[in-house]
Amino acid sequence: MTTVVDRAALARNEHMTFRANMGVGRHGWLRLTPAYGVRLVRDRISHLPEGSVITDPFSGTGTTPLAAAELGHFGQSVDVNPFLIWLGTVKTSRYSPRTLLAAADAARDVVAAARAHRRDDDLWQPDIFRIEKWWSPGALHALKALRASIDRYEGQVRDLLEVSLCRSLISCSNAAFNHQSMSFKDRAGEPAIFDIDDATQTFAVFGQETASVVESARYDLLGSAGIHQGDSREGVKALKEADLVLTSPPYVNRMSYIRELRPYMYWLRYLDLASDAGDLDWRAIGGTWGTATSKLKSWKPETGTPVDEAMRAVCDRIAEDGGKNGPLLSAYVHKYHHDMWLHFQAITPTLKRGGAVSYIVGNSTFYKHEVPVQEWYAVMLRELGYEDVKVEIIRKRNSNKALFEYEVTGIRP
Repeated sequence: MTTVVDRAALARNEHMTFRANMGVGRHGWLRLTPAYGVRLVRDRISHLPEGSVITDPFSGTGTTPLAAAELGHFGQSVDVNPFLIWLGTVKTSRYSPRTLLAAADAARDVVAAARAHRRDDDLWQPDIFRIEKWWSPGALHALKALRASIDRYEGQVRDLLEVSLCRSLISCSNAAFNHQSMSFKDRAGEPAIFDIDDATQTFAVFGQETASVVESARYDLLGSAGIHQGDSREGVKALKEADLVLTSPPYVNRMSYIRELRPYMYWLRYLDLASDAGDLDWRAIGGTWGTATSKLKSWKPETGTPVDEAMRAVCDRIAEDGGKNGPLLSAYVHKYHHDMWLHFQAITPTLKRGGAVSYIVGNSTFYKHEVPVQEWYAVMLRELGYEDVKVEIIRKRNSNKALFEYEVTGIRP
């Protein structure tokens, strides 16, 4: 099957990406660059009758379940990452006026207590490699003091304070998000000129971020949501039978969600050692960062897939033309589609008869060889009996002429 592309007619349509989430209430609480846009999600579920069940088996930052709950539906999602389970749960929770008032009061008390800490106080800090690359000494001290003060709270108040801490630690860092993956600003590693002011500014940013989070949490949800920890390659018993599966799984491009989430996960103590990040990345579909790379070298498939023949031809070319990294990337492409085949088999029984699936995914190129993930998704869905399977182009992704974002849809008979 060949997807026809009218390149001249396509725009990048950034309103369909994570950029559309920034500043949109709870959707903008934390940034994850690969996330898809809330406008796209709302468009796909707006025609459903109230109370419909929408499943996202790759929860990420919880865009789908939150959008579903906002529109009066029940949104449910699954993820292997415990930090994302926490984030999705916090974003889709209801907050009483009393809780929000308590969070606002707590933020002022947290800042006051943090200001009282001396620079030589023995405060906990995360074991982030070269942490001085991320924050100036003043900003780092302020974040450590804020973390220690937040630890006195619990429940929903603590949740909201920790969202504010996450927002603050990025705002006050040397991290840059001017392209798809996180990097560092040019000034990273340079000595801070106004070190004391960096601490003062960090405290001020935390206060501002908490006010913003509390304000956006005031708007109640018409529906509800459930966020579950689990593996999308396996059956998740807690899921309700869905009317629609709407998701954007990891792309076959080696981008690691764990890498992008490191600062949040370390400061909220979901990560302790660098090896923990690699182990978690290995459990995620598409992850090959850190220790997961070495595990990929010895990986063997546990089952065949309906696209093995076409995939083998592409993987062989990648292995041949990729030099010393070719065999590794060839194995990566194979494992990705092997895992997605397991996922399609696991998610199908959780979808109602007559229910629909919608997968937003991008293709990839390795050494100029295209990996047509959208076409292979369609083959796998047809193999499972889905009807009316379609592949449509959503947008042009970047300057690479071969890269697009697609929607793959189908109906379970």
